[in-house]
Amino acid sequence: MNPQIARLHEISGKSKKLILGLMSGTSLDGLDMALCRFEGYGVDTHYEILAFKTAEYSPEFKTNIQAVFAKEQIHFPSLSTLNAEIGRTHARLIQETLASWNINPADIDVIASHGQTVMHRPVRDGHLPHSTLQIGDGDHIAAGTGIITLSDFRQKHVAAGGEGAPLAVYGDYFLFSKAGQDRMLLNMGGIGNFTYLPASGDAAQVLVTDTGPGNTLIDACVRKHFSDLSYDEDGKIGLSGECHQGLLDALMAKDFFREAFPKSTGPEYFHLSVVEDLIEQNSWSISPEDLVRTLTEFTAQSIVLALKTYVPVRKGELIASGGGSRNPLIMQRLAELLPTWDTKISDAIGIPSGAKEALLFALLANETLSDAGAQAGRRLGDSPWVTMGKISFPF
Repeated sequence: MNPQIARLHEISGKSKKLILGLMSGTSLDGLDMALCRFEGYGVDTHYEILAFKTAEYSPEFKTNIQAVFAKEQIHFPSLSTLNAEIGRTHARLIQETLASWNINPADIDVIASHGQTVMHRPVRDGHLPHSTLQIGDGDHIAAGTGIITLSDFRQKHVAAGGEGAPLAVYGDYFLFSKAGQDRMLLNMGGIGNFTYLPASGDAAQVLVTDTGPGNTLIDACVRKHFSDLSYDEDGKIGLSGECHQGLLDALMAKDFFREAFPKSTGPEYFHLSVVEDLIEQNSWSISPEDLVRTLTEFTAQSIVLALKTYVPVRKGELIASGGGSRNPLIMQRLAELLPTWDTKISDAIGIPSGAKEALLFALLANETLSDAGAQAGRRLGDSPWVTMGKISFPF
């Protein structure tokens, strides 16, 4: 037997697994790394986050990704090169981080890498398949770290009939369901999404969907109009502006908000040029501060619309994570617009808001290695319940 396959078999049979989860989101802040210990799987999963860090990307690295990110036309050689470059960069950041934690790479069972999304394209007219593309090849990470790597999780979800997003539903259901308590697990990265967890714990009643923009429009606006900033820290810019009702109404009238749930989206649909086109078409004059405030309101109201339209209950716990949860203006507006929901940040239930997505992809790897109940046709609410991730050996 190939020794790497024998090693994988050994890891799969371990009662406890040490998994390094990686997340690089559409905001391009950097690489989130969560070192997690898992025991069990599915609803019997027990976990512990042993360490967490976000390694920032260099400005040049961000620029290279932005050149191909969510573009209809790109320089294809650059995309091909980036696939390897991102994998190698992530491997280097992993090595540096493990050294800073005094962790021997040989002690890590597997790496779970989300990769860098450069295109997400659900097609709901039935003429083409849904598609999604994450680069940062797992083979480069495995070869660069010496650790077996699981990556490219979203493709199996698409192949099984899903849209490749959101994938948080599995971790949310396994880790955060609470008997007798309706919960909404809201993630606000570049795109907003939530998982509704019913008080009954019934898997058939779980709901998951994207809601629209999270931080993607706000961040893009800040980068364009405030050259020394990359995001609206503490919501200061938004708090200094006024909401432009005409622009907000035009954004809320977009086709996406009339499509049936569940659904997914990305910066391919919600990008700054869409906003600028609306401003030009209507000859509006909007200051940068007012624009940030309006886009922040757009994020909050699109989340509220999805919740009120899709979720069958009207009160419970709303637990927010991701970069948007650190924007006080977004959190304030959610609390005001959803007064019957107990709105809080995931830190309140022991999950650092920035670590949640890296934890969830580590959990997906644990499921792939451990799930003895995997079978065709299984579903979790509206989502196919499949094991995900391609496996890359170090050699």
